[in-house]
Amino acid sequence: QVRLEQSGGGLVQAGGSLRLSCAASGSIIDIKAMGWFRQAPGKQRELVATITDDSYTYYEDSVKGRFTISRDGAKNTVFLRMNRLNPEDTALYYCNAAVLTHPSGQVNDYWGQGAQVTVSS
Repeated sequence: QVRLEQSGGGLVQAGGSLRLSCAASGSIIDIKAMGWFRQAPGKQRELVATITDDSYTYYEDSVKGRFTISRDGAKNTVFLRMNRLNPEDTALYYCNAAVLTHPSGQVNDYWGQGAQVTVSS
């Protein structure tokens, strides 16, 4: 069993910054990738950013240059630094990890509990 514990988020004015954190724990052999998704009211969940175990990163177009994903491999933790936030970034943000677990030896997806990010204009 794997648990993803999120922290961070909150309310910020447009132009401000926030940081999200997500720590994975449990029967982990290796974490292949970690990332962040978000879901705004009335919209589908969308991928925001990912980082692989060899540090390859991907960003959704609207956050490029403003958001930075990073990872502490030793602590199985992923961070999302969000700068120059705007009201369109308002959403529930979820952490995701593709984890190779013991004893199954399979890679499965796990999700954090979600954190609200609200950007006021």
